[in-house]
Amino acid sequence: MSTASLLERFRPHHQELRERLLKSFAAIALSTALAYLFIDHLAAFCTQPLFLAAPTLDKLVYTKLTDAFISYIKLALLSGIIVSFPYLLYQSWMFIAPGLLQKERVMARRVIFWSTGLFTGGALFGFFIVLPKTLSFFMSYAGENLVPMPKLGLYLTFVARMVLAFALSFEIPFLMVMTTVVGLVSQDHFKEKRKYFYIAIVVLAFLLTAGEITATVLLAFPLFALYEAGIIAGRIFISRQKDKGSSQVS
Repeated sequence: MSTASLLERFRPHHQELRERLLKSFAAIALSTALAYLFIDHLAAFCTQPLFLAAPTLDKLVYTKLTDAFISYIKLALLSGIIVSFPYLLYQSWMFIAPGLLQKERVMARRVIFWSTGLFTGGALFGFFIVLPKTLSFFMSYAGENLVPMPKLGLYLTFVARMVLAFALSFEIPFLMVMTTVVGLVSQDHFKEKRKYFYIAIVVLAFLLTAGEITATVLLAFPLFALYEAGIIAGRIFISRQKDKGSSQVS
């Protein structure tokens, strides 16, 4: 088959991919613009845990004229991505759906529901549980001879990294099930390699939390539970597929 014929064959897929990407970027842009309209409230919401962790601290600083503006843009963009995440996932799934069976397409709502729930749950857990404890640890070094002067941009980057890390980490069961369903790994792969993945989880949690032991533990243990949940969910899903296949054959 010639190169021209191959390009012609996959042209509809390229066009659909282009449309899905344009819709996704449009959703992010719209969500970001809406978030920027409420940027002062978002910034106050994000800085509240820091002020609670350090009651003597009442303000943040920025040392360059553009720091505040760029920091607000980043915060609005991150908020836009989080808000539009379900729609982005929907567009990704609908691009894959035409190559699946009709019954598999019905899974779209369930996939979007659970993955969005895990993403949101991870973000909330990171912001409301882990972040305050981490900030309390770091701010405990302040004293008479050591005065903290956090920069707005660096602080918001720290918060964004932690929240996004927890949100993405909570997607582990979803990714495990998907890799099992599409045949990338065997059904018992994650069970057999459990100890290696546990070590990887600890290392990842340590790196994502910048070496803070409390935050590392608070991230690692939920990830262990999510990993086991992914193994159980993969078994249940595969067994249901086998039962449906056997009932159709009979």
